[in-house]
Formats: sequence, structure tokens, C-alpha cells
Amino acid sequence: MKEATGELNMTVITVVAIAAVAAFFYAFVWPSIKSTISRNNHCANTSRCQENGNTYQCWYIDENSVEQGPIVCPKPN
Repeated sequence: MKEATGELNMTVITVVAIAAVAAFFYAFVWPSIKSTISRNNHCANTSRCQENGNTYQCWYIDENSVEQGPIVCPKPN
């Protein structure tokens, strides 16, 4: 019976550890990844850009066909 209790305790610890890692990912890592993907999408779908030093200020068309911006995009090659 002690072995079964020990295995149950290890299972609970494992589940709690996985939940903690998932919570950390969704609270701290995912927002950064999501904003980077969104910014890259907007920079790829720009309607017009204005040079500003080493970057461009760009305007993009959103999913409702409305121009949004300005956003800062890297200079294209």
C-alpha cells in the first residue's frame, strides 16, 4: 500500500509541475510570441510606408479592410 501511495504522490507532483510550467508559458512567454507574430503579419500586409531613419512607419489593412497604423517595421531588403 505504501508503494501505491508513493506513486500517487509522484503523479500529483508531476501534474502540478506540468500545470505550473504551462501557466508560466501562457502568462509570460505566449504574449510575447503572439505580439511578434501579429507585428510581423502587419508589416507583411502594409499598404504604405514612410521612411524614418533605420525603420519605416507603416500603415496596414486590417481584416475589416480599414487602414490602421502607424506601426514600426524594419526596412525591407
